[in-house]
Amino acid sequence: MSLTQVYLGLGSNIERELHLCAGLDALASFLTDMRCSAVFESQPVGIKSGPFFNLVVSAYTDLSLTELDRRLKAIEAENGRYAPDRKGLPLDIDVLLYGELVGDFDGLILPRAEILKNAFVLWPLSLMAPDRVHPEVGKTMADLWRDAQIDQLLAPVAFEWQGQHLTPNALLIR
Repeated sequence: MSLTQVYLGLGSNIERELHLCAGLDALASFLTDMRCSAVFESQPVGIKSGPFFNLVVSAYTDLSLTELDRRLKAIEAENGRYAPDRKGLPLDIDVLLYGELVGDFDGLILPRAEILKNAFVLWPLSLMAPDRVHPEVGKTMADLWRDAQIDQLLAPVAFEWQGQHLTPNALLIR
C-alpha cells in the first residue's frame, strides 16, 4: 500500500508535557518517518483555560483518512479528552493536511481551516514545511506565515521528547 504524507496539529493545556509526549509516543507506534516541529506556548482560542503547548507533526501513513482519524480519537480518549469531569483539554490531535485532499470527508474538512486562522498551527507548520503549498490557497506555508495577520501571542518553549530537543535554541533566544 502506498504512503500518504500527513500533517497533524497537537495541543494540550493540562499536564502539557505529559500528554504531548504520550500523544507523540502513540503516533510513533504507527506513523512512518515522523518529524516534530518546535513547540509553542499559546493563549487559548475559543475556550477559557490556561495556556496551551502546541506543535505540528509530519509523517507518512498507509492508513485511510477515516482510520487515521479513528486512531487519533482513540489516542485523545486514552489521554482523558472525553472524560466527563475534565477541566481543560488534555490532548487534541487534528489532521491538518492529508496528502493533497481538499473537501469534506465525513465531516472532516481538509485542509483544516486552523492552518490559516491560528498562529499556533501556521508558525510551526511554516517552519517544518516552508515550501509546502496550501492546496486551496496556492501559497507556500512560509509565504502564508510571512503575510499572516493573526493577532495571537505565541512563544517558542524548550521541549524534549525521547531525548530530542524539539525547539531549536535559535528560536528560544529571542
